[in-house]
Order: sequence, then structure tokens, then C-alpha cells
Amino acid sequence: MDLRKIKKLIDLLEESNLAEIEIREGEESVRLSRLSRSAPVLPVQAAPMAVAAPVVATAPPAVAPVVDTAAKAGRDLPEGHVVRSPMVGTFYASPNPDAPAFVKVGQTVKAGETLGIIEAMKMFNPIEADVAGTVQAILVSSGRPVEFDEPMFVIA
Repeated sequence: MDLRKIKKLIDLLEESNLAEIEIREGEESVRLSRLSRSAPVLPVQAAPMAVAAPVVATAPPAVAPVVDTAAKAGRDLPEGHVVRSPMVGTFYASPNPDAPAFVKVGQTVKAGETLGIIEAMKMFNPIEADVAGTVQAILVSSGRPVEFDEPMFVIA
């Protein structure tokens, strides 16, 4: 399913009073849901539980360390335009493991230039610069999952 269609569905969900939308096209399906504005959100007291580290069966040989997104969200971002992830998926800094990264810190980019790619549902989606400038920071590691709206790059 095209990313533009998904963004239109998100807009439709935001503009309406629907709580959930599910669309199927062939083998692909997208389900979007949100909390009802009229439903109260009650705090839940949960008992502490042990969390096991995820096991990766086929990790690439040179994988960057895992970055805690909760800690990253709390830290200050450098001055500039923040490019955020438009989807959930796996971020890759280069087109293949042997190729150099699309961009590096300090590199000048033009609007529309590819900064990286996100693999989602076996499709590779280019992440493009929406402004021209210099890459101030790369906030995600190649081969790691990214969340929707997660800061990925800072361009000034």
C-alpha cells in the first residue's frame, strides 16, 4: 500500500470521529485506531515484571549498539529541522551492507535527496530530505527498528 494512501487514512481518522479504520487491498491491510476522545483514560497500576532481551537469530556482523529511544526522546536535539520517521519499520543507512551510507554528519544535502531507507512490510521506502542544508545529526542506527514520528535526522 502506498505511503500517501496511509497518510490520507491517518488524516481521515484525525478529521472524523471514527475510532478505527481498517482497509484491505489484495494481500495488504492497514488498521489504524485511536482512543476515543470521550472515553476516560484510567491509570493502570501494573506489577513489575521481568523483561527479556530480544533474541536476533541473524544479526549482521557490524551492528551499531542499540539506542534507547526513551532516553533519546528525552535528550535535546541539535538546532535545525528534524526529519522524523513517517512509518514503523527497519532503518537502513545505505542501499546494501557493502555500500557507503547515503549521508554523513556534516554533509550538505538538497531537498529531495535520499537520507536513508525504511523497510516496512518487505517494501523499501526512501526517506528524503524535505529541506536543503547540512546534516547536523543522525539519530538512528542502521539495521535498527524505528517508530512512527521518531526523530531520525537533524538538518540545519
